[in-house]
Amino acid sequence: MQGSVVDWHRRSVERFTELAEGVKDDRWALPTPCLDWEVRALANHLAYEDKWTVPLMAGSTIAEVGDQFEGDLLGDDPADAVRAAGREAVAAVGEPGALGRIVHLSFGDVPGEEYAWQLFADHLVHGWDLAVATGQDDRLDPELVEALATWFTGREELYRSAGLIGDRPEVPADADAQTRLLAAFGRRSPGPG
Repeated sequence: MQGSVVDWHRRSVERFTELAEGVKDDRWALPTPCLDWEVRALANHLAYEDKWTVPLMAGSTIAEVGDQFEGDLLGDDPADAVRAAGREAVAAVGEPGALGRIVHLSFGDVPGEEYAWQLFADHLVHGWDLAVATGQDDRLDPELVEALATWFTGREELYRSAGLIGDRPEVPADADAQTRLLAAFGRRSPGPG
């Protein structure tokens, strides 16, 4: 496996953006596999996360950022809002030295690299949610699946005990890598396609 979390994050953001651009006007209110959000709320969540990425990667605290990103960030052109926020986040993660900085998150301080992995995970898995909800191609890039699965293996139970992911559904012993990864994040998937 080649690449870095900077590259994988960028590619997951680009894929999420592509999927947001593919959402037809009548599908923004549809439910998603992530039960907390319908399509528009899911897209808003990722735009929100991307907006936060810029100041957090620059060293700001939660208190310093405050509530400036609260509410609807999508406006009249959700895909454009997702695109713009994603572009800013990719630039912040890819900035020289960003991965070595300390990022102040709500649960404590982490290295920028760890935060970048979390962002990558959110974009990749929620990209699948968005694809499924809107009838788009839900196949994940195998390289991204492998990279995320390797990173997440030691974190799955921590995420589950913190309530960040749902219960792991049972999957067949011969399940493909995408199905196993999605199960680790509490998603039920019949596999790619």
